[in-house]
Amino acid sequence: MHITFSEERPVFDGDDLAIHFTALVDGEAVVCSISAEALEDHFGAASAREEDLMPAFESGSARIRAVCAEALDDNGGQPVVLRSGLFRVAGLEPE
Repeated sequence: MHITFSEERPVFDGDDLAIHFTALVDGEAVVCSISAEALEDHFGAASAREEDLMPAFESGSARIRAVCAEALDDNGGQPVVLRSGLFRVAGLEPE
């Protein structure tokens, strides 16, 4: 399975308090998300507001994508919601 990530700008979802972004699994778009809680706990977001979450997502995008790619590989390329606990399990605690 070949996993890459779209260059499209991630999208804030205020209803779900998450950031949605697109992975490409064997060339097919798969919408994935990271929760506001994960961005606060592991990437330094000060709150669940868009203006705090987006910079945290951008600065942590390499780690976010690494964990997402592993999750996509594990689940056969289905959409993934990255939650705080997944980063602890993956051993990718904040620096």
